[in-house]
Amino acid sequence: MRDVHLSSIDLNLLPALEALLKRKNVSHAAADVGLSQPAMSRALARLREVLGDVLLIRAPGGGYALSPRAEALAGHLAGALDQVKAVFQPPSFDPAQVERTIRIAGADTHTILLAPALMAKLAEDAPGIDVKIESYGPDLIQRMETGRLDLAFAVTTTPLPPGARSETYASDKLALVMRRDHPMAKNKWTIEDYGRWPQVGISIIGDAGSDMDAQLARVGVHRRMALVTPSFMGAVAAVAQTDMVTTISRVFAQKFADPFDLILKEPPLPETRLDLTVVWSHVRAADPVLAWVRGVIRDAARETMDIGPSGRFPAGRKGSKTPARN
Repeated sequence: MRDVHLSSIDLNLLPALEALLKRKNVSHAAADVGLSQPAMSRALARLREVLGDVLLIRAPGGGYALSPRAEALAGHLAGALDQVKAVFQPPSFDPAQVERTIRIAGADTHTILLAPALMAKLAEDAPGIDVKIESYGPDLIQRMETGRLDLAFAVTTTPLPPGARSETYASDKLALVMRRDHPMAKNKWTIEDYGRWPQVGISIIGDAGSDMDAQLARVGVHRRMALVTPSFMGAVAAVAQTDMVTTISRVFAQKFADPFDLILKEPPLPETRLDLTVVWSHVRAADPVLAWVRGVIRDAARETMDIGPSGRFPAGRKGSKTPARN
């Protein structure tokens, strides 16, 4: 038996062959695969040449019948084509059967706001999936490229490395946060006030600088970072007992406004929108489990972290019952 080299065969002939063996009619087969009748006739001529068999023979009563070789081919061609198609179809899986730990780089805001709803959904649909929220760190990209980290939470303004993919999962806004009896609590806050009052900054990867600092610099304002912390919760606690202020997620600030006796003001900044994204490496782009988990994150975030363009939770959506205060 001679070896057959696939590189020497036009695999585009396989759908035509399947249709011809099924229909036993050139016109009907052509309609099945979207070819014209002349094109299907040419395909049949090529198949006869490649296979060394007539394939279709005229039947005594009219029409065509399959040759013995064609009968043998028809027996296993459909199954073989199904296997070939499966190679190019996305892998499927049952979330309920998956046992895996998903590692996500995130901050305490994600653990506090998102993790409860996320874990409740996973417990119901994928009880074998565990989640580990890890710190960011300077080696974030390397961890994602090598598979030691599956996903990372970020904002839309975060620069992404080449090949990285991202998807927005919630819309938030910035809020200026201070204690209720702060000296500026009843005054209108101006952009110049950012240079007059001490600030609390949150350092995620070792640098407390942000897009907000760039906005302030454009109008000649420099803010003093009296405290820099890796924790949003720590920032809220510090603001609650001092004259420092912080500018953070409105959703997060609303949740702790009453317990810490805080007020929220609209920041006098050109841009206060804060779209939240989840990032992953192109290396893991075809992973069906991660794609499914991203969908669960999106659903959970819409219930707990998404305030929409109005800056308030829509009616019926879970979240803080504390209204934004100006």
